[in-house]
Amino acid sequence: MSVAAQTSTKSVPPFSIWGVHASVAGRPVVWGKLVMRVLPDQQIQGTIRFRGTPIPIEGSWNESAQQIMFHSPYAAYSGHLSIYDDVQIQLRHLVLTGRLQMLPPSLQAGEYGTWVATTDISLPEYSGYVPPQPSSTSLPPVGVFVTSNILYGNSRL
Repeated sequence: MSVAAQTSTKSVPPFSIWGVHASVAGRPVVWGKLVMRVLPDQQIQGTIRFRGTPIPIEGSWNESAQQIMFHSPYAAYSGHLSIYDDVQIQLRHLVLTGRLQMLPPSLQAGEYGTWVATTDISLPEYSGYVPPQPSSTSLPPVGVFVTSNILYGNSRL
């Protein structure tokens, strides 16, 4: 598989659905979908599913630093965007990774953990696509495959 990290155009889509996995102390606290809308002022609104229940989130997106910060009533998330273009299958993988801190009223309040969220965009439909130069054989983090399965189920296997 020929995958190359793309650096020329990085952006979170204005509306997107992501597969997300978050854990604290090795235990999953979120395993589901993150629905996110980036507003014109770079504020974020949406939901994150916990045990099937959508929980509201709000936060901000910093385009120049490729950083995201948002919180739900139970956790605060911060992370960074990475992009991997797979020209063989014509997909751009968007990967958010970072840390989280559990907040009251969570039973795990004060504890820290990690999270990863992924979504993808068809390269031919992506208006900002610039072919990678040079291509590399690096692969996205394993979280891309785990959260992609959350997002799409087994329909892509």
